Amino acid sequence: MKKSVIYTRTGDKGTTSLVGGTRVPKTHIRLEAYGTIDELDTHLGLLLTYLTEQEDKELVLWVQHKMFTIGSYLATDQSSTTLRIESQIHELDISRLEEAIDKIDQTLPPLRAFVIPGGARESAVCQVCRTVCRRAERRILALAEECTVDDYVTAFINRLSDYLFVLSRKLNLLAQTDEIYWDKDCK
Repeated sequence: MKKSVIYTRTGDKGTTSLVGGTRVPKTHIRLEAYGTIDELDTHLGLLLTYLTEQEDKELVLWVQHKMFTIGSYLATDQSSTTLRIESQIHELDISRLEEAIDKIDQTLPPLRAFVIPGGARESAVCQVCRTVCRRAERRILALAEECTVDDYVTAFINRLSDYLFVLSRKLNLLAQTDEIYWDKDCK
């Protein structure tokens, strides 16, 4: 097998290729969207190193694979290129996240106030993932102002941030670390 070429020099002038070969500026909103998904995937990889429960590890790894699916989806300009089957999110993907959210949420104490990110290190890392996920959602919605974005993609990302929130709470609970609640009086 021939070794792949890491550098191509084709992006040296500030453009890159989408799936299908269309070249766009590296500052294009489409790249902002899938670049933020890539960033989220990287943070999820870091989060994975902190997880101890097999069920959590398996779901986060599955989510990482879905980030590649979404990245591929976002990198495809469907006005000029046919979307690949492996670049699609399905209703079952969203259901899997919702089931995980519900399962975790049943084990958590009720919320008393807004939670300040922090507590155990793994919970804080999970909260970083959640905020990057929210930014990815904003970038995807900005792209949706210019072209059609499948509702399952936006729903998956929205649900993922909810999953990361409940997972961060669970991680504090597992670490026997108190959650930090917002002090409205800031005293």
